Amino acid sequence: MKKWIPFFLLPFILAGCYTKNKVDTRPNILFILSDDHAYQAISAYGYPIGKLAPTPNIDRLADEGMIFNRMFVANSLCGPSRASIITGKFSHKNGFKRNGDRFDPDQPTFPKMLQAAGYETAVVGKWHLASLPQGFNYWCVLPGQGHYYNPDFIRQNGDTVRMQGYVTDIITDLALDWLKKRKNSKQPFLLMYQHKAPHREWLPPEKYLDLYHKTKFPLPGNLFDDHKGMGTAAREAEMLISENMGLSNDNKIDPEIVTETGHTPFLKWYPRAYRANLGRMTPDQRAQWDKVYQPINEAFRNHPPSGDSLTKWKYQRYMEDYLACIRSVDDNVGRILDYLKETGLDKNTMVIYTSDQGFYLGEHGWFDKRFMYEESFRTPLLIRYSKMIKPGSKNNDLVQNIDFAPTFLELAGLKIPEDIQGISMIPILEGKHPENRRHALYYHYYEFPGIHMAKRHYGIRTERYKLIHFYNDIDEWELYDLEKDPSEMHNVINDPEYAEIRSQLNHQLDSLIRKYQDPLEKTVVR
Repeated sequence: MKKWIPFFLLPFILAGCYTKNKVDTRPNILFILSDDHAYQAISAYGYPIGKLAPTPNIDRLADEGMIFNRMFVANSLCGPSRASIITGKFSHKNGFKRNGDRFDPDQPTFPKMLQAAGYETAVVGKWHLASLPQGFNYWCVLPGQGHYYNPDFIRQNGDTVRMQGYVTDIITDLALDWLKKRKNSKQPFLLMYQHKAPHREWLPPEKYLDLYHKTKFPLPGNLFDDHKGMGTAAREAEMLISENMGLSNDNKIDPEIVTETGHTPFLKWYPRAYRANLGRMTPDQRAQWDKVYQPINEAFRNHPPSGDSLTKWKYQRYMEDYLACIRSVDDNVGRILDYLKETGLDKNTMVIYTSDQGFYLGEHGWFDKRFMYEESFRTPLLIRYSKMIKPGSKNNDLVQNIDFAPTFLELAGLKIPEDIQGISMIPILEGKHPENRRHALYYHYYEFPGIHMAKRHYGIRTERYKLIHFYNDIDEWELYDLEKDPSEMHNVINDPEYAEIRSQLNHQLDSLIRKYQDPLEKTVVR
């Protein structure tokens, strides 16, 4: 029986026809992906929170490479973002629109193309696409969201094993072990090194349980935003620190104390999540945890805050745990970078650090992501590659996570398939100003109804303006002037002074919908 090779793989297979004795000098690719890491929490970006909780190892990539100030996602949600990254396509094209969907593993992805072209490929850590990885010589991934303590991993032989330790350390151990076992290989490699942290519910490692408990984090200026200047979608979303953040699962207060002090969990699964997280710990891990968190619990029981004081307390607790998780990510990124330097691999390896989306650190009173508002739409991006990027470079172009796939393919000397919707960043990395650079970004979010109840919406962001259409159970438009209103507090959709701008943006949005072939174009009525 004949075995047929998919047509789209032929050029990559031909490109990978190297002799066994020839060293392939194409660049290695180390893609580091964290989960829900806000750009505000990376010290290289210069925000107050980052300065109080520095990330020196991630900052090395900014010092030695390029930092992007305008990197955005196509759909601010874990699974859909990952699908867009590996396909270079928007959600409506790759078929993964919301968490709970199943990624079609048979469709083209850049890891498959690199593997077919002679790259040795691996992915370790969070996958979160429901189907198992394809296009990798080696993989070991977390089931679903995974756990912080003593996590389970699905291995390539199909079994699931529990590994003792802290998830960020274990993922790094797996990555380093793979690198060390193939360090004499003549093939270039792609390693997708993907962290669970700092995803909710923010359980720090033992050594950092009390790292920031004495640090006073400044409150965002709009922590108590009433969203009157925005719209229905912002007012009805369920991601307020004050009301929707769990005292038990998120802030680590025992459910019995929560009830004793007159509070009720916003969702029934909050107490279950608290008990399940702590139930995974070994006796020693639990003892270290209790040493730090029991005093916090007793203080809450004896002097339970209320009203605005409770919101401020919850925000502080949130920052302590979230940033301690990031500290562990930063430490482990340092381990990987040190290994590259020690072995000389750094000289021919492009290192990318990014997150699957941004995150709210109290802005608008929120935690979580999903919205097209800046804090969740925008995500960090730092890239180092000494053969191409000038150290200390800063970039302000509009780039998007669908751009990774074409960038890596071009870096490897491969032809970019015509159906990829992203744009290669290689000219930008070379310090050029390409003619095909973006002047506007498209975005589409689908997961409603669902957790946090962020309504479905799509929109356009230009250098200065942002136009959003919330649809499905409502029909509302929002327009923001990012130059005058960077915090997006004032929707000017009905302001006569912006009538012409609105008309222009509507036309640009229509063009993007047609360009990216979003089926929405058939149903949009203005």
